[in-house]
Amino acid sequence: MCNDITSALPCSGIAIDDRIMTAILSGKILPGERLGEKDLGQTFGVSRTLVREAMMRLSSRGIVAVSPRRGWFVIEPTIEEARETIEARRSVEIGLLFTQKNIPQGALNELENHVTEQQKAIDARDLAKRSYLLGHFHVKLAEIYGNSVVVEILETLTARILLIATLYQSTHEAQISCNNHRDMVNSLRKNDKREAIKIMNEHFSHLDKALSNRSIKKDSPLRVYEISNLPGNT
Repeated sequence: MCNDITSALPCSGIAIDDRIMTAILSGKILPGERLGEKDLGQTFGVSRTLVREAMMRLSSRGIVAVSPRRGWFVIEPTIEEARETIEARRSVEIGLLFTQKNIPQGALNELENHVTEQQKAIDARDLAKRSYLLGHFHVKLAEIYGNSVVVEILETLTARILLIATLYQSTHEAQISCNNHRDMVNSLRKNDKREAIKIMNEHFSHLDKALSNRSIKKDSPLRVYEISNLPGNT
Protein backbone atom coordinates (compact mmCIF):
# COMPACT_ATOMS: atom_id res chain seq x y z
CA MET A 1 0.00 0.00 0.00
CA CYS A 2 1.14 3.55 -0.68
CA ASN A 3 0.57 4.52 2.97
CA ASP A 4 4.13 3.37 3.56
CA ILE A 5 6.87 5.37 1.84
CA THR A 6 9.08 2.27 1.77
CA SER A 7 6.48 0.22 -0.13
CA ALA A 8 7.41 -0.94 -3.61
CA LEU A 9 3.85 -0.30 -4.75
CA PRO A 10 3.25 3.20 -6.14
CA CYS A 11 0.20 5.29 -5.29
CA SER A 12 -2.59 5.90 -7.74
CA GLY A 13 -3.63 9.46 -8.52
CA ILE A 14 -6.76 9.10 -6.39
CA ALA A 15 -4.68 7.75 -3.49
CA ILE A 16 -2.58 10.92 -3.62
CA ASP A 17 -5.77 12.97 -3.31
CA ASP A 18 -6.80 10.90 -0.29
CA ARG A 19 -3.42 11.15 1.43
CA ILE A 20 -3.24 14.90 1.05
CA MET A 21 -6.85 15.31 2.20
CA THR A 22 -6.07 13.13 5.24
CA ALA A 23 -3.04 15.29 5.99
CA ILE A 24 -5.20 18.42 5.85
CA LEU A 25 -8.00 16.88 7.94
CA SER A 26 -5.49 15.85 10.62
CA GLY A 27 -3.81 19.25 10.64
CA LYS A 28 -0.51 17.91 9.29
CA ILE A 29 -0.57 20.24 6.29
CA LEU A 30 -1.01 23.90 7.13
CA PRO A 31 -2.62 26.77 5.25
CA GLY A 32 -0.18 28.18 2.72
CA GLU A 33 1.89 24.97 2.67
CA ARG A 34 3.68 24.53 -0.67
CA LEU A 35 3.15 21.15 -2.36
CA GLY A 36 5.99 20.54 -4.80
CA GLU A 37 5.21 18.16 -7.66
CA LYS A 38 8.72 16.69 -7.70
CA ASP A 39 8.85 16.07 -3.95
CA LEU A 40 5.36 14.54 -3.87
CA GLY A 41 6.17 12.37 -6.86
CA GLN A 42 9.23 10.99 -5.07
CA THR A 43 7.26 10.54 -1.84
CA PHE A 44 4.50 8.52 -3.50
CA GLY A 45 6.59 6.84 -6.19
CA VAL A 46 4.61 8.27 -9.10
CA SER A 47 5.19 10.61 -12.02
CA ARG A 48 4.77 14.36 -11.78
CA THR A 49 1.89 13.96 -14.23
CA LEU A 50 -0.11 11.93 -11.70
CA VAL A 51 0.74 14.41 -8.96
CA ARG A 52 -0.38 17.31 -11.18
CA GLU A 53 -3.66 15.54 -11.94
CA ALA A 54 -4.26 15.00 -8.21
CA MET A 55 -3.54 18.66 -7.54
CA MET A 56 -6.01 19.70 -10.23
CA ARG A 57 -8.73 17.60 -8.62
CA LEU A 58 -8.00 19.13 -5.22
CA SER A 59 -8.01 22.56 -6.84
CA SER A 60 -11.50 21.92 -8.21
CA ARG A 61 -12.60 21.25 -4.62
CA GLY A 62 -11.12 24.53 -3.43
CA ILE A 63 -8.44 22.89 -1.28
CA VAL A 64 -5.28 23.90 -3.19
CA ALA A 65 -4.36 26.61 -5.68
CA VAL A 66 -1.47 27.23 -8.05
CA SER A 67 0.56 30.29 -8.97
CA PRO A 68 3.58 30.76 -11.27
CA ARG A 69 5.74 31.89 -8.36
CA ARG A 70 4.75 29.39 -5.67
CA GLY A 71 3.53 26.40 -7.63
CA TRP A 72 0.85 24.34 -5.85
CA PHE A 73 -0.05 25.35 -2.30
CA VAL A 74 -2.81 24.80 0.26
CA ILE A 75 -5.28 27.67 0.32
CA GLU A 76 -5.20 30.27 3.09
CA PRO A 77 -8.86 31.18 3.62
CA THR A 78 -9.75 34.81 4.18
CA ILE A 79 -12.32 35.65 6.84
CA GLU A 80 -14.92 36.21 4.13
CA GLU A 81 -14.18 32.84 2.53
CA ALA A 82 -14.34 31.27 5.98
CA ARG A 83 -17.78 32.72 6.57
CA GLU A 84 -19.01 31.47 3.21
CA THR A 85 -17.75 27.97 4.04
CA ILE A 86 -19.44 28.06 7.45
CA GLU A 87 -22.74 29.09 5.85
CA ALA A 88 -22.44 26.30 3.29
CA ARG A 89 -21.97 23.76 6.06
CA ARG A 90 -24.83 25.24 8.05
CA SER A 91 -27.18 24.73 5.08
CA VAL A 92 -26.01 21.17 4.37
CA GLU A 93 -25.95 19.91 7.96
CA ILE A 94 -29.17 21.48 9.20
CA GLY A 95 -30.86 20.13 6.07
CA LEU A 96 -29.45 16.69 6.87
CA LEU A 97 -30.82 16.77 10.44
CA PHE A 98 -34.18 18.07 9.25
CA THR A 99 -34.79 15.41 6.61
CA GLN A 100 -33.34 12.24 8.16
CA LYS A 101 -34.89 9.67 10.48
CA ASN A 102 -33.85 9.03 14.08
CA ILE A 103 -30.40 7.51 14.65
CA PRO A 104 -30.11 3.98 16.14
CA GLN A 105 -28.72 3.78 19.68
CA GLY A 106 -25.61 1.93 18.56
CA ALA A 107 -24.71 4.72 16.15
CA LEU A 108 -25.36 7.30 18.87
CA ASN A 109 -22.89 5.42 21.07
CA GLU A 110 -20.32 5.80 18.28
CA LEU A 111 -20.93 9.55 18.19
CA GLU A 112 -20.67 9.72 21.97
CA ASN A 113 -17.33 7.89 21.88
CA HIS A 114 -16.21 10.30 19.16
CA VAL A 115 -16.95 13.26 21.46
CA THR A 116 -15.01 11.54 24.26
CA GLU A 117 -11.98 11.31 21.97
CA GLN A 118 -12.38 15.00 21.08
CA GLN A 119 -12.24 15.89 24.77
CA LYS A 120 -9.15 13.75 25.32
CA ALA A 121 -7.38 15.51 22.44
CA ILE A 122 -8.30 18.93 23.85
CA ASP A 123 -7.11 17.98 27.34
CA ALA A 124 -3.86 16.61 25.90
CA ARG A 125 -3.37 19.80 23.84
CA ASP A 126 -2.97 17.65 20.74
CA LEU A 127 -3.81 20.35 18.21
CA ALA A 128 -3.67 18.17 15.10
CA LYS A 129 -5.85 15.41 16.55
CA ARG A 130 -8.19 17.96 18.10
CA SER A 131 -8.74 19.69 14.76
CA TYR A 132 -9.24 16.42 12.94
CA LEU A 133 -11.79 15.03 15.41
CA LEU A 134 -13.79 18.24 15.74
CA GLY A 135 -14.15 18.38 11.97
CA HIS A 136 -14.63 14.66 11.41
CA PHE A 137 -17.58 14.56 13.83
CA HIS A 138 -19.73 16.18 11.16
CA VAL A 139 -18.55 13.75 8.47
CA LYS A 140 -19.24 10.88 10.90
CA LEU A 141 -22.80 12.12 11.40
CA ALA A 142 -23.41 12.08 7.63
CA GLU A 143 -21.87 8.58 7.39
CA ILE A 144 -24.26 7.35 10.08
CA TYR A 145 -27.21 8.76 8.18
CA GLY A 146 -25.93 6.84 5.15
CA ASN A 147 -25.83 9.72 2.69
CA SER A 148 -22.66 9.24 0.64
CA VAL A 149 -23.19 12.42 -1.39
CA VAL A 150 -23.39 14.55 1.75
CA VAL A 151 -20.34 12.73 3.15
CA GLU A 152 -18.29 13.75 0.10
CA ILE A 153 -19.53 17.34 0.31
CA LEU A 154 -18.76 17.55 4.02
CA GLU A 155 -15.28 16.07 3.58
CA THR A 156 -14.41 18.96 1.29
CA LEU A 157 -16.09 21.59 3.45
CA THR A 158 -14.55 20.10 6.58
CA ALA A 159 -11.08 20.30 5.04
CA ARG A 160 -11.67 24.01 4.41
CA ILE A 161 -13.00 24.50 7.93
CA LEU A 162 -9.91 22.84 9.38
CA LEU A 163 -7.70 25.21 7.41
CA ILE A 164 -9.73 27.99 9.00
CA ALA A 165 -9.40 26.41 12.45
CA THR A 166 -5.62 26.24 12.04
CA LEU A 167 -5.61 29.97 11.46
CA TYR A 168 -8.28 31.15 13.87
CA GLN A 169 -9.43 28.60 16.49
CA SER A 170 -8.27 28.87 20.11
CA THR A 171 -8.37 26.09 22.70
CA HIS A 172 -11.34 27.82 24.36
CA GLU A 173 -13.25 27.82 21.07
CA ALA A 174 -12.35 24.17 20.46
CA GLN A 175 -13.84 23.32 23.86
CA ILE A 176 -17.06 25.12 22.98
CA SER A 177 -17.27 23.12 19.73
CA CYS A 178 -16.76 19.87 21.65
CA ASN A 179 -19.48 20.87 24.12
CA ASN A 180 -21.82 21.63 21.21
CA HIS A 181 -21.19 18.17 19.79
CA ARG A 182 -21.92 16.56 23.17
CA ASP A 183 -25.17 18.49 23.51
CA MET A 184 -26.12 17.54 19.96
CA VAL A 185 -25.64 13.83 20.66
CA ASN A 186 -27.75 14.13 23.83
CA SER A 187 -30.55 15.78 21.83
CA LEU A 188 -30.40 13.09 19.14
CA ARG A 189 -30.51 10.40 21.83
CA LYS A 190 -33.78 11.95 23.06
CA ASN A 191 -35.06 12.05 19.46
CA ASP A 192 -35.38 15.82 19.88
CA LYS A 193 -34.63 16.86 16.31
CA ARG A 194 -35.71 20.46 16.91
CA GLU A 195 -33.21 20.86 19.76
CA ALA A 196 -30.44 19.21 17.71
CA ILE A 197 -31.07 21.65 14.85
CA LYS A 198 -31.04 24.56 17.30
CA ILE A 199 -27.68 23.43 18.70
CA MET A 200 -26.24 22.93 15.20
CA ASN A 201 -27.34 26.41 14.18
CA GLU A 202 -25.84 27.96 17.33
CA HIS A 203 -22.66 25.96 16.72
CA PHE A 204 -22.12 27.57 13.34
CA SER A 205 -23.12 30.99 14.66
CA HIS A 206 -20.39 30.67 17.28
CA LEU A 207 -17.83 29.68 14.64
CA ASP A 208 -18.77 32.73 12.60
CA LYS A 209 -18.53 35.04 15.61
CA ALA A 210 -15.17 33.60 16.63
CA LEU A 211 -13.67 34.66 13.30
CA SER A 212 -13.97 38.28 14.32
CA ASN A 213 -12.00 37.70 17.52
CA ARG A 214 -8.96 35.85 16.23
CA SER A 215 -5.78 36.88 14.47
CA ILE A 216 -3.85 34.63 12.11
CA LYS A 217 -1.18 32.54 13.81
CA LYS A 218 1.91 31.30 12.04
CA ASP A 219 3.14 27.71 12.30
CA SER A 220 6.17 25.89 10.99
CA PRO A 221 5.67 24.13 7.63
CA LEU A 222 5.40 20.40 7.20
CA ARG A 223 8.17 18.54 5.44
CA VAL A 224 6.78 16.60 2.53
CA TYR A 225 7.99 13.19 3.73
CA GLU A 226 5.73 13.47 6.79
CA ILE A 227 2.67 13.06 4.56
CA SER A 228 3.64 9.44 3.88
CA ASN A 229 3.53 8.65 7.62
CA LEU A 230 -0.07 9.71 8.16
CA PRO A 231 -2.73 7.16 9.18
CA GLY A 232 -5.04 5.71 6.53
CA ASN A 233 -7.82 7.83 5.07
CA THR A 234 -11.05 7.80 7.09
